[in-house]
Amino acid sequence: MTAHIATDRKANLAGSAWMIAAMAIFAVEDAFVKAASVKLPVGQVLVFFGLGGALVFAMVALFNREPLYNPGVVSRPMMVRVVFEITGRLFYVLALSLIPLSAATVILQATPLVVVAGAALVFGEKVGWRRWTAIFVGLIGVVVILQPGTDSFSMLSFLAILGMIGFAGRDLASRAAPAMLSTAILGLYGFLSIVVAGALYAAWQAVPFVMPDGETSLYVFGAVLAGVGAYSCLMKAMRTGEVSAVTPFRYTRLLFGIALGILLFGERLNGAMMVGSGLIVVSGLFILWRGRQVGAAI
Repeated sequence: MTAHIATDRKANLAGSAWMIAAMAIFAVEDAFVKAASVKLPVGQVLVFFGLGGALVFAMVALFNREPLYNPGVVSRPMMVRVVFEITGRLFYVLALSLIPLSAATVILQATPLVVVAGAALVFGEKVGWRRWTAIFVGLIGVVVILQPGTDSFSMLSFLAILGMIGFAGRDLASRAAPAMLSTAILGLYGFLSIVVAGALYAAWQAVPFVMPDGETSLYVFGAVLAGVGAYSCLMKAMRTGEVSAVTPFRYTRLLFGIALGILLFGERLNGAMMVGSGLIVVSGLFILWRGRQVGAAI
């Protein structure tokens, strides 16, 4: 029994380390994307980023001798997943290009709250009044960050909210995706969705193609490597330790995102952002803790 507990603790520790690594690399990806969007149109950034990531995951799938296409790819959950992936990526990258990295990162941390609410509304999962209250408090945190009605309010912040809703919908659709689809295949079609998002926005924006210089090319290449690395670490984390033990470390992305925003882009934190992010994190951690308590009682 003692050996089993020790093994579980070791797995949870390893899974937590993988999760922290994933969140750190995701923050680096965001920084690269933001830097690339300074010189390249957003649609072009998305297309380059999506093609690079899709190529990597296609190579991984072929190396594992997996077919790049099977009937599960065109299933209804996957179609829904693609729509939400396009929405999430497009609006979040727009947010990264137009608002501070720290602000976009903080708003993104509300994604787990929306996922829990969506799981209750879409999949009929049981969510008691305590967790609904926590969801409400977390969303209040988002409102505090936005500061509507003040001089600090910017409509551009809604881009990050739309991106967050898109990612939440993608995560919900992923739960319903056919089990036959591996991580590599999900990654492949996820990045192909980014290409579609970029192409649609580029067509709507109708700006001339910009040939990236050496520095910008490195930013895009770095974003691709970071995106693939972060995704791989995330999958490793979720498959190593207990979900309830590993998931809380998702919130370390907030710390990494804020730190990179301050160090690389000269951003500053204000009181509203600190209070709002605190409400979001505390609410999310309470929902995870409460979910574990309910699960243990069943």
